[in-house]
Amino acid sequence: MAGRVASTAPAGAAGERHAPLLTGLDRWLGLVVEVPAAILVAAEVAVLMSGIVARGLGVPLTWSDELASILFLWLAMFGAVSALRRGEHMRMTALISRLPARARAFGDALATVAGLAFLLLIVAPAWRWASGEAAITTSAMEISSLWRAAAFPVGVMLMIGFSVIRLLRAQQTVAVLAAIALVGVVALVFWLAGSTLKPLGNLNLLIFFVVIVGICVFSGVPIAFSFALATFGYIALTTRVPTQTLVGRMDEGMSHLILLAVPLFIFLGLLIEMTGMAAAMVRFLAGLLGHVRGGLSYVLIGAMYLVSGISGAKAADMAAVAPALFPEMKARGSKPGDLVALLAATGAQTETIPPSIVLITIGSVTGVSIAGLFTGGMLPGLVLAAGLVAVVWRRHRGEPPARAERADGREILTSFVVALPALALPFVIRFAVVRGIATATEVSTIGILYALLAGALVYRRLDVRRLGPILVETASLSGAILIIIGAASAMAWGLTQSGFSRTLAAAMTGLPGGATTFLAVSIVAFVVLGSVLEGIPAIVLFGPLVFPIAHSVGLNEVHYAMVVVLSMGLGLFAPPFGVGFYAAAAIGKVDPSEGIRPIWAYLAALAVGLVVVAAVPWISTGFL
Repeated sequence: MAGRVASTAPAGAAGERHAPLLTGLDRWLGLVVEVPAAILVAAEVAVLMSGIVARGLGVPLTWSDELASILFLWLAMFGAVSALRRGEHMRMTALISRLPARARAFGDALATVAGLAFLLLIVAPAWRWASGEAAITTSAMEISSLWRAAAFPVGVMLMIGFSVIRLLRAQQTVAVLAAIALVGVVALVFWLAGSTLKPLGNLNLLIFFVVIVGICVFSGVPIAFSFALATFGYIALTTRVPTQTLVGRMDEGMSHLILLAVPLFIFLGLLIEMTGMAAAMVRFLAGLLGHVRGGLSYVLIGAMYLVSGISGAKAADMAAVAPALFPEMKARGSKPGDLVALLAATGAQTETIPPSIVLITIGSVTGVSIAGLFTGGMLPGLVLAAGLVAVVWRRHRGEPPARAERADGREILTSFVVALPALALPFVIRFAVVRGIATATEVSTIGILYALLAGALVYRRLDVRRLGPILVETASLSGAILIIIGAASAMAWGLTQSGFSRTLAAAMTGLPGGATTFLAVSIVAFVVLGSVLEGIPAIVLFGPLVFPIAHSVGLNEVHYAMVVVLSMGLGLFAPPFGVGFYAAAAIGKVDPSEGIRPIWAYLAALAVGLVVVAAVPWISTGFL
């Protein structure tokens, strides 16, 4: 798709001579990466399921989480490598897609060369970081942490190899050389300006995290590499921090065990589609709302509200819903851009629905009652959902009547009975979490087992031959998402080291106007922070600083938490910087540029809902 790093075909005399060799090397290295990646996804399912079973039998496995963590970094890195090989790293193409063919070829080459530049810069620090981990022994398995840490430098080297192969096979040699020259000149200029940059202080935040990131993103450089290049430049040129620290921060961000829910729910979503469960649900839902203009859009909003919070990760929630609804919605004439826009908007809408990892994080770092946060989070999500419903109604009110005829009662009842095993899945998953049978990370494995059994015994559409490609697709899509989160986490750390968080807190404390002004500024600040930081790092960084201020100006802490979480969600899913928006595009397999225009109406509705939640504290506190 246009929003990915485009694959290029061999051309030219030299390229044609070496094309078979390069193609064979690419295929062989692809097997070296994708077969282990598929095995790692299956292994994670097995490890987490064994932990659930053992705990149920009263003999908990002390090593299961540790093994899952070790395997997860390998899965994330091999998935990122596979995504690079397949051209699936997300990038913004809104500008370069409108350029002439030669300029687009240069943009594609620049995307690859910029990513390769970062990989070459980080490969030595990655090895140094991994070597430092060798002296650490894990607590449960008592093995060297090098077994885990080696995944990062190995993944970086494999990505370097595939990037070089892509450039050697490039169709436009001149464009490749021009891209190499441009990246080289820019790198040289910044290196020579290093002594000039250091005295600038926090002005460097604007230079690297706004200007550089903005230029890279709009030039079509993959989002992850845009964030990572800016952070590497900031650390290397303006601080005395060793560059291997960046590797450690990326590792910490992209391999947090909570995020293991992302690949497992992506796998679950693909299984739901393959086994026929998705088709059964869609037939039933279509029978109810298929005759209504935009009916399945309403279903998408409700489905995200229903499953949200099961995994604790918005990407995982979207991955559980999109494969079930997108194919039928496209068949009914919905545009891919509209679908990914609505999917991203529903991700922002459901940020406060419990059990939410973001709410748990707020409670753990600020001391606010987690039970209170869970109670207060339900109604704000409904307020924002009402806004999205209004936008869907307005967009579809002028359309011709839906092509589907209204189903009679018997047809609806029959489709309900057929779909019942599929419709029960969200309730099975939520029951397992609420009852403590499985954690938010583990619960996806129960869904996977349930889907496999339902596909084999009820719907009889379990195609074992498709499991391998599905596992590879899961790893690739997960890697593309996780490396963005890792790069954003490293950027968050850079902001912390600069002292920006303390400066922000001090500035907000001195605002005139009391609680109202503080609340308004918090909304703006957390929308901006949410657009560049993943929710949990932002809360860890700024929660302990701003919540005491909120309390001192008389704001209810649960009410303030809802405003903060929804503000971050709005930024997280807003282009051009919002990581969540690109995750939605990756899950929907849609060019991000196609979703930019239609998403603004949804974001406006979410903003109105946010203002309503901020202005009416009872929405958050009425049931406490």
